[in-house]
Amino acid sequence: MAIDQNDEMAPFLHYAKTNGVATITLDNPPVNVLTPAIHRRLYCIIKDFVEDPEVRVGIWTSAGSRIMSAGDDIKTPRSIRTDAETIARHLSPRQNDEQLGYPGWENEVMKIERYKPIVAAINGPVYGGAMLYLLMLTDIRITVDNAAFCLPEIKFGMGGASGMMRLSRQLPHAVAMNMALTGEPLSADDALRHGLVTEIVPSRDLMRRANEIAGTIAASPPIGVRAEMEASLRGEDMSRVDAFAHASHLFRMCRVGLGNTLPLTPKKGADSDD
Repeated sequence: MAIDQNDEMAPFLHYAKTNGVATITLDNPPVNVLTPAIHRRLYCIIKDFVEDPEVRVGIWTSAGSRIMSAGDDIKTPRSIRTDAETIARHLSPRQNDEQLGYPGWENEVMKIERYKPIVAAINGPVYGGAMLYLLMLTDIRITVDNAAFCLPEIKFGMGGASGMMRLSRQLPHAVAMNMALTGEPLSADDALRHGLVTEIVPSRDLMRRANEIAGTIAASPPIGVRAEMEASLRGEDMSRVDAFAHASHLFRMCRVGLGNTLPLTPKKGADSDD
């Protein structure tokens, strides 16, 4: 699905590319909620991001300073469907011409295979469905000190969020379960202490720091970045032996792709094998 420059959702989810860096900005005031139409536009954006060879790294952020996102909009009307219709929709892929709603394009976003890194510039608290995108679509996370991270769904009887985002892989198990089972927020300081975010910066420095990191990544050969992302993500689901073998193959492919001499050109008379 191509990016529609005349998409009516474009003002609510901006997408800009500069010098190999794509910036995705959620801009749906007052609290940057997600809607079925925004989920569909995000799907188109992530597909374009993955497929555009000129784009090497992304930044995910939101407009304003009050909140990054309150998650899915509870005020969005839900279509009346039978149980069978709801299950059929849940199990079926989305179609371009179908009515927007839930379950929706958020499921398709999560199915996209992505080996390009995305830096999160977290400008405030993150709730619910926005947490799913934050944890599944970003790899390096810069935050302001007033951010908080919350999964309130459990208080409404909706479970499963921690499994969707594999929360226990991103936080110590007890911390992850406390978040998921109490619905209480994790502060920015605790998120940093437990490794959910990379660093905390003043709000005035947030985008500068995110762009600095993105620029550093974009300056590296894309073949190496691609291989590093795949080695890490696929390796999580492999045995130690398989993960080592897979990463070794990727490393060798990178060396061959770079002419097998960069960046360590052997000195005269030295063994050229590595």
